[in-house]
Amino acid sequence: MSGGRSLLGRRRGNTWLRTGLIVFIVMFVWLQLNFLSFRGSVEPSQELNYSNAAILSMVPAVLHKFLTPKPRNFSQLLGTNGNSSANAAYFRATINISEITKNIIQYNLQQTVYNEDIFGPLQNDSIVIVVQVHDRITYLRHLIVSLAQARDISQVLIVFSHDYYDEDINSLIQSVDFCKVIQIFYPYSIQTHPKEFPGEDPWDCPRDIKREQAILRKCNNALYPDLYGHYREAKFTQTKHHWWWKANRVFHQLEITRNHSGLVVFLEEDHYVAEDFIHVLRLMERTCKEHCKHCNILSLGTYLKTYNYYGDSKKKEALRAIKQQNIVSAGQVQPSWTFQVLPSLYQHSQKVEITPWISSKHNMGMAFNRSTWSHMVKCAEYFCKYDDYNWDWSLQHVSQNCLKQKLYAMVVRGPRVFHIGECGVHHKKTNCESTAVISKVQRVLKSAKTHLFPKYLTLTYTSLVKKTKLRKGNGGWGDRRDHMLCMGMTLR
Repeated sequence: MSGGRSLLGRRRGNTWLRTGLIVFIVMFVWLQLNFLSFRGSVEPSQELNYSNAAILSMVPAVLHKFLTPKPRNFSQLLGTNGNSSANAAYFRATINISEITKNIIQYNLQQTVYNEDIFGPLQNDSIVIVVQVHDRITYLRHLIVSLAQARDISQVLIVFSHDYYDEDINSLIQSVDFCKVIQIFYPYSIQTHPKEFPGEDPWDCPRDIKREQAILRKCNNALYPDLYGHYREAKFTQTKHHWWWKANRVFHQLEITRNHSGLVVFLEEDHYVAEDFIHVLRLMERTCKEHCKHCNILSLGTYLKTYNYYGDSKKKEALRAIKQQNIVSAGQVQPSWTFQVLPSLYQHSQKVEITPWISSKHNMGMAFNRSTWSHMVKCAEYFCKYDDYNWDWSLQHVSQNCLKQKLYAMVVRGPRVFHIGECGVHHKKTNCESTAVISKVQRVLKSAKTHLFPKYLTLTYTSLVKKTKLRKGNGGWGDRRDHMLCMGMTLR
């Protein structure tokens, strides 16, 4: 009997031992999985911090102020104390549409030029830079940093043209201290017209409704779908309106530029410039006057995903780039760079290409003067009534169908303007504030530093093998109200 109890005790002991061992193994596996999960969750943020630190390390310390958001003293602004986030929310809520509209009217009437007392009046041959701004302040900060590092930037005027009113953006721009600055505000924005044209009127036709149904419903624009049978979307129409308005405003309405005859460079908030872009632009301007009198647009950027900087011998790479560009032109992909940093990236940086202007290739960092604009604006109907919501495709239509002297571009082979935005009208990502592309651009320019500031330019000529086929528009611009608004903003 005692032997039986002893055997039973040993069996129970073994059972407990096995159970304990199983529990230990399960706990060990659980801890390992959680540890790996923890590492997985931490490492991306560490990598992001490193990326931001790396970007900051390549920016002169004196310019860090443009990359650092300034906290607002909301309690002082509101005369209250307490929770700062609550105060911030209350402050934003108090800035209503009527106040924004009033502020916009005031800015446009006053035409305040910041830093004019420091840098003097605008000269007739000075460069004017016009930046189209929406609400992507992170990219705008980096554009400003890149502009600040450009040689001779103190001689230019930067016009920041807004279609979104934001006090943080205003504060950032008004802190620019390296050149003359003026802000202008597009007065017909979605922000100030959220429930009426040119915003989204509740009685407008839904985008995908059939024309017959729209007529029965009697919605506002029932008779005017685009060439694909779709009705207007305000978020897509605004960019073209804004571009046309700001060009008219700069060439005809601003006191400081009313008689300006020099170059006007068009940039966007998610562009980034090389430190020699003004130097190269001046070289291109002189070369045009001497060797290419029919060139009427200068282009400082390119959208080619990979570019053959080794010359024209690598036909396969060139064909791949062209194929990629055709996909981009068809609107299937958002243009971007692969930023392959090659040892001799800018070995042909002094080369410029003379070519017919193609909207999808030569619209980034493009520059022209009042003479070219005077021909464009005479073709306002071709721009304003063309069924395409893109300003650059509309300009292509103007060139092909209205201008006696077509748009001809001088394009720099080593780009001086880069596209750093990973998100936009056509393309959204999970993280639209990513700085990965900015870091890549910095590395490209660092590797090319010894090849910047060329002393002369070498011309190469490109002629289209086939006659450019007149392209069908992308639509989105069939509404007669858009045509009338656009024409109403035209000044000649």
